Amino acid sequence: NSKVTTLGGTLTCGTDYDITANSKGGTMRLGSYPCILKENSKVKELYGKENILERHRHRFEYNNKYREELEKAGLICSGVSPNGKLVEIVEYKNHPFFVGVQFHPELKSRPNRPHPLFKGFIGAALEYQKNQNEQN
Repeated sequence: NSKVTTLGGTLTCGTDYDITANSKGGTMRLGSYPCILKENSKVKELYGKENILERHRHRFEYNNKYREELEKAGLICSGVSPNGKLVEIVEYKNHPFFVGVQFHPELKSRPNRPHPLFKGFIGAALEYQKNQNEQN
């Protein structure tokens, strides 16, 4: 039940996908895809809007077979495709910053214009450090 600041990429939650079945042909999701952010989520707060576009380069998808069970355990599917079938972002309820994404935010981040997730991650890490220093 740690409150350590966490950011992760490319979700592969319990995938049943057999990559050899298609000989890797045509299975890759490449380029920019839309994502709708959930109301009152950490990511909606960070982006400051409901609809975003993010760049992808991956073969695997979040396995919706476990979606309901994981949501009951506190994992929020906070960003999904417009049709709601593809989970793009997850985060934990009641955690200062635990975010996992299916896309590559580093492809849209610049030194003078950090991606909202990186900016939020660094801010949360600094806040965590501040709280740790105050406790010691």
